[in-house]
Amino acid sequence: MKAFSITTTLAAALAASTATAVQAEQVFNRIASFAVAENLPGGAGRTAPTSAEIITASEDSNTLIYSDSPGKRIGFIDITDPRTPKAGGIVSFEGEPTSVAIAGAKALVAVNTSESFTKPSGLVAVVDVAGRKVDATCDLGGQPDSVAVNGDRTLAAIAIENERDEEVNDGQIPQMPAGDLVILSLKDGAADCATIKHVTLTGLAEAAGEDPEPEFVAFNGKDEIALTLQENNHVVIIDGKSATVKTHFPAGTVDLAGIDTRRDGAIAFAGDQAGRKREPDAVKWLDDDRLVVANEGDYEGGSRGFTIFDTTGKVVYESGASFERAIASIGHYPEKRSSAKGVEPEGLEVAQYGEDKLFFVLSERASVVGVYKDTGAEPELLQLLPSGISPEGAVAIPGRNLFATANEVDLVEDGGARAHVMIYEREEGEAAYPQIRSADQGGLPLGFGALSGLAAVADKPGFLHAVSDSVFSSQPTIFAIDATQKPALITGALPITRDGAPPQKLDIEGIANDGEGGFWLASEGNSDKLYSHALLRVNKKGEIKEEIALPEELRSNEIRYGFEGIAAVGEGDDQLLWMAVQREWKDDEKGSVKLVSYKPSSKEWGAVRYPLDKSAEGWVGLSEITVHGDYAYILERDNLIGEAARLKKLYRVALADMKPAALGGALPVLKKEEVRDLIPDLKSLNGYVADKVEGFAVDAAGNGYVVTDNDGVDDSSGETLFFSIGVMDAM
Repeated sequence: MKAFSITTTLAAALAASTATAVQAEQVFNRIASFAVAENLPGGAGRTAPTSAEIITASEDSNTLIYSDSPGKRIGFIDITDPRTPKAGGIVSFEGEPTSVAIAGAKALVAVNTSESFTKPSGLVAVVDVAGRKVDATCDLGGQPDSVAVNGDRTLAAIAIENERDEEVNDGQIPQMPAGDLVILSLKDGAADCATIKHVTLTGLAEAAGEDPEPEFVAFNGKDEIALTLQENNHVVIIDGKSATVKTHFPAGTVDLAGIDTRRDGAIAFAGDQAGRKREPDAVKWLDDDRLVVANEGDYEGGSRGFTIFDTTGKVVYESGASFERAIASIGHYPEKRSSAKGVEPEGLEVAQYGEDKLFFVLSERASVVGVYKDTGAEPELLQLLPSGISPEGAVAIPGRNLFATANEVDLVEDGGARAHVMIYEREEGEAAYPQIRSADQGGLPLGFGALSGLAAVADKPGFLHAVSDSVFSSQPTIFAIDATQKPALITGALPITRDGAPPQKLDIEGIANDGEGGFWLASEGNSDKLYSHALLRVNKKGEIKEEIALPEELRSNEIRYGFEGIAAVGEGDDQLLWMAVQREWKDDEKGSVKLVSYKPSSKEWGAVRYPLDKSAEGWVGLSEITVHGDYAYILERDNLIGEAARLKKLYRVALADMKPAALGGALPVLKKEEVRDLIPDLKSLNGYVADKVEGFAVDAAGNGYVVTDNDGVDDSSGETLFFSIGVMDAM
């Protein structure tokens, strides 16, 4: 019983995924994403909130069915061709669907119809999959959560949670009425309401035993039901045929060491949590004698990983902090959840793919799926798959080598990503994701995220530096990247310091070499938060040696959208810095932004004007500037995401035309040339188009590299795209 090392396991998995064709491994890659807003009924606007929570597949595997609780509906997706999923319609209910399971030609949908927390109610609806209609309903006598169907489609089990009100008594339990388990018989997928049996669960758990709160159910091959009581930190095994409790046991606690326990704008795996309650959410059987639980926590615990038990409650394997650390190594660690429950493993799926029994662990907060091979002992981490925001449910379709996730968060009201269902296929080849990861340092991953600027390492092809932005405000860092490896590898992290301590109120958005072994950094300011746009010069140790404030001519017209990139031309006394201003400032005409110049030797400031493309929606601005050969290359983008995204392009302007004029007067307007539309590159992993293309650099061999900013997994899927667009001189 030990937590595996990500050094040996994840690194091995990534190495295997890049094997030659002769040695090719079976890997999952995402082949399609479906925004569930595509399934909205004709009368609903495309801006209506949607969700995809629990998901299943029809018996013929050609249709995915997901629950959309906020929309009070279930949705259907036609995956006859899984690479081009199509909207398949919806079925609406008077209440909120909480779960869905397939039973032959029928789908069983648990629906919450509760009047209040103290008057819970619900039903199970039998939906004809082909006809998209409700055939019948059975009253459940309480608020349902999870529903599961046994192997021969003769029994259904439904967890009746009767969830607590988190606004009452600070959410403390007990809060009556108590939950229980409903078991009913099925015939040809139809539920026989007269056979409903309620399994009493009171008096079992040590924590609030009078108020069991069932969360998730699963059948094994012997028609035994595993049931988690999440808030009660308990697991119950029930005989499905007799509807009696066979055994039960506390889920117990985990001693976590080397985790990040502080929400402070820094990733530091230096904290401990002793006796952390597991409080499992999802449960699945690995076989008839072992079950795996996802330890999300929802009350007083959450141990950031998963546990394998036998039916007596013996811990066969405990993942500890290893899952979270593996996630951190690919840039998906959600630092803002450090003081809570970290990555929050929530969902699970288990299936046999060929000779491999696999289980999938869904991290709600990191938006990642861990793919594990069940070995009968210590499981082997094979892959980490990128998902949409907050994967809630998953379904394996091994007969077609498919796997799908349902991702519940919809950020339409904030202009963000929509809720998605994502589809993956398993086949021989290379894993497309991650495109960048970090090495270990002292047995712990170099946590990273929110990469916002790139710069090449002089005379070293394939090597670059990157910076992280204000998401990690207490840990501004310069990262070293080895892009000759696949995935690219972050090999080092250089902390930026001021007087020996992490500097405050910086938002590093750009980096350039200073020609003397150090760096120039561009920091974007925000007057509302009492810090200014600035230039910084740091030495090779990361120590800030010079801080340059903007002149009054710029400062008097600034807005919070400031320096987003920095490039250096020349060396020594002839060195000239160019900074890209993201959006129009107060003295700019609409559709025109400044490229600001600064000459360190003479402290002279100047600027030219750069014409922006127009956009019918959102805003357009600059994200990066870098210099190669006779040109300055500039990233220009809109702030739109997914299908709404229209502009993510790389342009160039001739250095010969960049003749800065004095501030305060008329500025010369540049002519730009399109180099590359990046939207096809951003679609290459078959997810949705990211809004923040933030970094670009040309390495010593003339190859261009692009990186996206994942916002530190804050209202983001956490995906970081890092890729080469080839030799720039050939474009």
